[in-house]
Amino acid sequence: MMLFIQLVVVLLFIFLGARKGGLGIAYAGGAGVIVLGLLGCKVDPGTGIPWDVIGVIISVISCVAAMEVAGGLELLVMLSERILRHNPKRITFLAPTVTFFMTVLCGTGHVAFATLPVIAEVAKEQKVRPSRPLSIAAVASQIGICASPISAAMVAMAAIVGPLGVSYPKLVLVSIVGGYVGSMIGAVVSSKLGCELELDPVYLQRLGKGQISHREAGNYNIKPYARRSLIIFVVSLVVVMAYAAAITAVDKPPLPRGAAIMTFMMTAALVIATLCKVPLNEITSQATYKSGTSAAICVMGVAWLGNTFVSSNIDTIKAAGSGVIHSAPWLLFVVLFLAASLLYSQAATTVTFMPVAAALGLPASVLVGCFAAASALFLLPTYPTVVAAVEMDDTGTTRIGKYIFNHSFLIPGIVSISAACLASYGVMLVVG
Repeated sequence: MMLFIQLVVVLLFIFLGARKGGLGIAYAGGAGVIVLGLLGCKVDPGTGIPWDVIGVIISVISCVAAMEVAGGLELLVMLSERILRHNPKRITFLAPTVTFFMTVLCGTGHVAFATLPVIAEVAKEQKVRPSRPLSIAAVASQIGICASPISAAMVAMAAIVGPLGVSYPKLVLVSIVGGYVGSMIGAVVSSKLGCELELDPVYLQRLGKGQISHREAGNYNIKPYARRSLIIFVVSLVVVMAYAAAITAVDKPPLPRGAAIMTFMMTAALVIATLCKVPLNEITSQATYKSGTSAAICVMGVAWLGNTFVSSNIDTIKAAGSGVIHSAPWLLFVVLFLAASLLYSQAATTVTFMPVAAALGLPASVLVGCFAAASALFLLPTYPTVVAAVEMDDTGTTRIGKYIFNHSFLIPGIVSISAACLASYGVMLVVG
């Protein structure tokens, strides 16, 4: 009976946090921990809070923010625009390719914000319904988090499946291949959705009222050290990957994987600040830094809530859930998919639910196969990149229906994540 009451408390505070949005998720998580403690759960911030995950978020975001001050992020956006404009008729496939790999590179989906206006403009120029590339691009940026070698979600997942025989390089490889394949399958479906732009009544109405604007291409102010900062960041990413691969077979490496990512990223930030003459006081004012700090606090609150409940009831959960989950392992996909839509964080979803799935004895192939489901942040159309995509499309084709769930991202998102999970599972079976 007490287990049921505690579970209701967890779900209630997650729902409350989701209703508040933003940092409300973190605050509700902290409040829920108080209630769980009063109900008999053991509260231990040392083990309940995923400090490694939070450390990775902060260190990676601070490095990206330093690169942003130096102009490297704007240079990356400029290069992305060139790719999009090189073959504009393929915008529905190029857009998710760009946002997916930008996210993989930077470890945060917020870098996709800067490309959304470019995607919308190129689509309009080619008379392509903008909802097609914008919707799948937003979804692909979310999936990219679960494929980035420096994302907090990847670090958390590596710690869970590492003891099951899945090396970090293998996990990254499977996640990138599965995530990109899923995004491209989603792009195929997205390219068929909705009528053509010139037949859309909302677009025609806005066009008649002169509400459709056009943006000039190539209007960038690239700073002197932009290229240098981007090169430093990419080199640091390569070093992280090389080190992670090198310590795979080492019992006691000088730096564990999580610590290596944190220290290498902070070192890269120091090099960028020094060699690119970055004013340090400007780093904390960058949009990427603010969003990353918010994400770290949210992970702290909601993961602490979930871990407190799970660690206090793990034996009961194993006894009750092992038979069900083994007979229907696809339920993990459903749990992750729905949880991500409420928690709005791939990292929080991973650290809260994946350890339970591993404790229930699910094989590594299923765990890795379902990993991409933690990216389902689009289900409720209130996630920042989803909202931004709607706002960037002045044609009105990217929209949220009056029933909330009938929005432009629903079908491309469900298809992409389902395909990504199936592809990842298939690749896992092939690579062993």
